[in-house]
Amino acid sequence: MEKKNKLLKLLGVGFGIAVTVGGTIGTGILRKPGPIASVLGDPYLIMLVWIAVSAYAFLGVLCAIELGVSMPEAGSWYVYAKRAFGRYIGFFTGISNWLGTVSALAFGAYTVSEYLVLLLPHLDPYIRWISIGLLFILVLFHLSGTKSAGRSQEVMSFLKALGLLGFVTVCFIYGGDVDAHALQQTAERVERPALLIGIITALQAIFYTFDGWHTASYFSEENVDPVKSLPKSMIYGILVIIGIYLLVNAAILYVIPIDVLAGSKLAASDAIGYIFGPGSARVVTFFLMISILGLMNAQVMFSPRVIYSMSRDGLFPKFALRVNEAGTPSLAMAFTVSLSVLLILAGKEICEILSDIAVFFFVISYISGFSSLVRLRKKEPELPRPFKVPGYPLVPIFLVICSVLFLIGAVIQDMRSSMFALIFIVISYPLYRWISRPQ
Repeated sequence: MEKKNKLLKLLGVGFGIAVTVGGTIGTGILRKPGPIASVLGDPYLIMLVWIAVSAYAFLGVLCAIELGVSMPEAGSWYVYAKRAFGRYIGFFTGISNWLGTVSALAFGAYTVSEYLVLLLPHLDPYIRWISIGLLFILVLFHLSGTKSAGRSQEVMSFLKALGLLGFVTVCFIYGGDVDAHALQQTAERVERPALLIGIITALQAIFYTFDGWHTASYFSEENVDPVKSLPKSMIYGILVIIGIYLLVNAAILYVIPIDVLAGSKLAASDAIGYIFGPGSARVVTFFLMISILGLMNAQVMFSPRVIYSMSRDGLFPKFALRVNEAGTPSLAMAFTVSLSVLLILAGKEICEILSDIAVFFFVISYISGFSSLVRLRKKEPELPRPFKVPGYPLVPIFLVICSVLFLIGAVIQDMRSSMFALIFIVISYPLYRWISRPQ
């Protein structure tokens, strides 16, 4: 049975780049520029904050590569935290990371349905059931196996990157013809918070947009040659993401005046609408749906790997260990998506704050991962490390400090969303004791 429930080594560099790009780029880059402009109000400051988080993500990738090639196992942050700090911290990290993805997956499904309703308004009464139906279809597709799921991710990520570069090109070629003065006349005055609060709020939005830069590490156990493939996959992937994010922001700022952008809920769609007319914005809406589906495709694929790995170590119920003949952790996937469905059924208000809730879980995972790297360098100096982080120990320590400061600021700024993460922290140890008890 143990041999039967093994993940299959089928993946390479192409998939690694695709899942990094596809597992990161979703709605954030096209939806968040407006809210970020409303709290910062200055184009140069906006670009500076995006560059700062880009640097954070790039340095984070370097840390994830060292950990991934040293311990090529499914589960990413969970695996590293468990080995560095023991079973409870591993459990806490794994469940936090998994719950964050469960939340993000529900949010993504609900958002796709919202965009579909924009195109087909008569479907509005069924928006919740459309969301659930999308998740059900993704599960059925992924049960066909790792190889087909990986190929689909490569295609969707390529189309996503191509579409965003096309958007940038259109904005810079035709955006100069937009009457910026006329747009400013229609702009409503936006009251901006204090600068520090504005920066924290913007960071929270951008952190969510960037989450996924480590996605390839979830699949290191299924990589044909992780030592060679993982560094290329993750470095090339994050460079593509950073390039696209900075170009898209620059393109939007080129077309839309900052005061108008501050009131935009869907900046990319508004930019195309200002250039070609209101009807053209539907094209961006359709592209957004495809982009989110690519992100959801990656999430449905990697999140079950976390609880699969935990189940293998006795830190999650044994049913999650089941792998079908095509290499898919089938029951772990079904359980993950079922929890996302419950969040969708909980109501629209819950879905609207899911992205903020997910950020807290993700950053907790980052802190655990970066700390694990430092701990393992001291605890296991003999551990083979085919790749080592340049600038150690300054880089991981710097990232831990940045992550902790961001988390503290985000908790103070947004108690409603952080409450869910704080509640989990309180109950995590009793939950760990209950799950890891002798069967």
